[in-house]
Formats: sequence, C-alpha cells, structure tokens
Amino acid sequence: MSRIKSCIAAAQAAGRKALIPYIVAGDPDHETTVALMHQLVRDGADIIELGMPFSDPSSDGAIIQLGAERALRNGAGLDTVFSVVSQFRQQDDSTPVVLMGYLNPVEIMGYPAFVEQAAEAGADGLLLVDLPVSAAESLLALTQPRDIDVIFLVAPTTTDRRIAAICEHSSGYLYYVSLKGVTGAAISDTGEIAGRVAGLRAQTELPIMVGFGIKDNASALAMAAVSDGVIVGSALVQKIGELSDTDSREASLIADKTALIAAIRQALDSKPA
Repeated sequence: MSRIKSCIAAAQAAGRKALIPYIVAGDPDHETTVALMHQLVRDGADIIELGMPFSDPSSDGAIIQLGAERALRNGAGLDTVFSVVSQFRQQDDSTPVVLMGYLNPVEIMGYPAFVEQAAEAGADGLLLVDLPVSAAESLLALTQPRDIDVIFLVAPTTTDRRIAAICEHSSGYLYYVSLKGVTGAAISDTGEIAGRVAGLRAQTELPIMVGFGIKDNASALAMAAVSDGVIVGSALVQKIGELSDTDSREASLIADKTALIAAIRQALDSKPA
C-alpha cells in the first residue's frame, strides 16, 4: 500500500479531513523548503504537494508564478526537487510527498530517469497538470511498479468520457479543481462544486480532494464538507514569498508563515467529518 493510500485511509478511519498544502521547491531556497515541509507536518498537514518550478506555469495564477520565479532565480530545477525530498526523508519517512508540475521538464529528463530519481528520493505521487490521461500510458507503466501514484485533475469542464478514463487510471486521490480559472481565484459556487463531487463519487472509490480558491478557514470548511480533503496553495505561497524580504530563516519566522495551515487544521478538526 502506498504512503498516500495509507495516509488517507488513516485520516478517514479517524474521521479526519485530509489537509494538503502546496509549496514550490526552492522557494525561497533549498534549505528553507525542507524546513517549511517539516513545519507543515507539525502544523497538521497530511500530504505535501511539492511544486516543480517551471518557467511557464500556465494553470497557475500570479502568486504561484512568482514563487516559481523566485525558485528559478535561485537555480532550482528537478535536481533541487529530488534533493529536497531526499533531505526531508532523512527525518520523515511517513508523510506522503506529491510532485506537482508541468510535463515539459519531465519529458526533457525522460520518463525512466525521472521516475527512477523520484522513487529513489522518496516521492509518493506525481501530478502533471498538462498531461492528459490519454497520453499517460507509458508513464503509468513506469510509476506503478514503483508505488508512485499518478494523480489527475478533474475540472468543471472535464467531459464525462474523460472523467471515466481519469477514474480508471488515477491512484492516490482525485484532484477536483473547484473553479474555472487559475490558482488563486475565488470560489463562487459551493453548491455546484458539491454536485460535481457527488457525481465523481458515483464513478470512483478514490478519495476526492478539492483545490483552487481555498485560502482561509471558511473556504476550507466549505470545501471539506463536500470532499475528503482540501488543498491549499496560493495563500500559503504568498506568505512564503515574504521570506524573500528577510535574511532570517529562524524556526519561529517559518512557523509564522505557515500559521495559515495550522489554523485550517484546527478548524477542520473542530467539525465532524
């Protein structure tokens, strides 16, 4: 059983909603990324989505684009991503890490080399935003023997035919995009999201996580009420961006920047699953 499946099963058994923060590897630097990951676990994160910095993150809004730019300016690339995960694993062998990003850097490295290095580093999942499920067969053939879950996005505009294929080939969890647009936009119709998530449940037994637009306790609670967990990205990356304005990397300052996650964890745990 993969770390992701075990983690979510344990959360569900405890009546607990999964909390999945997203940060960019190398933002603002390698060592701080590792420290942020450990702090997020202390704050109550169940799974960490680690962004692979890319120069053209087309599905991301300005905040995550700036995070990627900060990382790239510091020389971050796939080597940084693997190194961050490997260093994190030296102290934490249980928290699942999902690598999230775009297809271009992975194709340049080559699927076999990428999957091998991701597995050796200790990554548990892979989400490539612009990889259609119809083109994922060769990647899945490499990830499945290494117990790396491949996660796909389901958007409000995803067709029924494509949803069926995604449900067939996904593992770990489904990532439901709560809105039409890029990361950082606001959620506008909770009722519509609830209906679409209910439709997904009729097609798969995979856990369903909701992301995009979750930025505070209220939005997290609203989305957790209709799903198995929530993903928090832009609001956290925006706070991490403030670390670039100081030379200090003290633990107390890092904890201050991730306090949003601790607050959401407390809010989620205060409500019955």
